[in-house]
Amino acid sequence: MKSILVIGIGRFGKHLCMDLVQNGNDVMAVDEKEENLEDILSLVTSAKIADCTREEVLRSFGVRNFDICFVCIGTNFQSSLEITSQLKELGAPYVISKATRDIQAKFLLRNGADEVVYPDRDIAKRIAIKVSANHVYDYMEMGDYSIYEIQPLEEWVGKSIKEINFRVKYNANILGIKKEGESTLLPDADHVFSSEEHLMVIGRREDIDRIVKRL
Repeated sequence: MKSILVIGIGRFGKHLCMDLVQNGNDVMAVDEKEENLEDILSLVTSAKIADCTREEVLRSFGVRNFDICFVCIGTNFQSSLEITSQLKELGAPYVISKATRDIQAKFLLRNGADEVVYPDRDIAKRIAIKVSANHVYDYMEMGDYSIYEIQPLEEWVGKSIKEINFRVKYNANILGIKKEGESTLLPDADHVFSSEEHLMVIGRREDIDRIVKRL
């Protein structure tokens, strides 16, 4: 369980708070507008109406005591930049700030952000990849690597991972297999593919794309 401060409760901030609480974290939510906090009042550990561009406000929160501070302001970049900078100056150990453009990310990183997220761009990219290819059911990026949920190629059905020599032939690994609502992580080399299952495959995007184009 972590102690997390979320500043800016718009659509992204609200869903972030809900998911963080669902995963067992203590969450303090802060926004200038009371109505933005109404939907999550009963969920979060605490909620405050405050202007976080004021240093004394952030200082009163004891930001150095939070494991992670999120800056989720999407409509006023100047405020986002000021809050990010002040959080680090006040000793916040890890600050994650929201950006909508690359130039914003550069300024946020230069002014103290430990990490920058692009929620709108990332969701759009994920959906675009999912709908652009046949039999791709989900997609996620992890640095230089991507995870795809795909259907097995017809030529794999009835053969084992070892028979196909999957890792060597495709320069990728199978993280898990989903079938009839159940998941198996890290299947052994003797697993035989069936047409009813989905595979969670990880590798560099260019390598996975070569598989996806054959689906």
